[in-house]
Amino acid sequence: MARSEPDDRRRQREERTALRRKEILRAATEIFGTRGYKSGSLTEIAEQVGMTHAGILHHFGSKNQLLLAVLDYRDEQDVQDLEGKHPPEGMALFKHLVATARYNAKRPGIVQTYAVLSADSVTENHPAQDYFRDRFTELRVMLIRSLRQICDPERMPSESELDTAASAIIGVMDGLQVQWLLDDGAVDLPQSTAFAIDAILAALVAGRTGDRLA
Repeated sequence: MARSEPDDRRRQREERTALRRKEILRAATEIFGTRGYKSGSLTEIAEQVGMTHAGILHHFGSKNQLLLAVLDYRDEQDVQDLEGKHPPEGMALFKHLVATARYNAKRPGIVQTYAVLSADSVTENHPAQDYFRDRFTELRVMLIRSLRQICDPERMPSESELDTAASAIIGVMDGLQVQWLLDDGAVDLPQSTAFAIDAILAALVAGRTGDRLA
């Protein structure tokens, strides 16, 4: 009869595996961010963490699965300090978006990875296409829900107006990130984000409390 692995040894092995996976994800984030998904190779990622190509596949199975894990890793980074690890709602959500822009200004690698992969995902058969399509859908739903919460119930914008405002906020944030990546000295990322979202809210929400983002 095979002897079971002691709990402490199994725990140590699991911790080593988790640490190794995180190292791979950080390296993949950098490689995919600078070279794109198609040009960034598993061999480059493996070399950066002192592993073999086969070692990367052992942990993630395929390049596609590694890409999706990188995107999940980015999402986890965005909410790691939030209560319940989930974005807030109402006016707090829009303040959170500005805080995220401020945080992003300190982590260009993550921002670059997102910008490159989201642009790449529009190409045919890209493995992250479903991820980004679903992400934008979920963001619009989340934004629309919060927009409803800050609007006067008696002067509620139409569904079309709410959807347009939500799409505009997403577009502004992504567009500002690209400008900032190309020339960070020309763009104050958090301040520009706050200004743009404030303008969208002011255009949409009549008679709101005057709670400003910046």
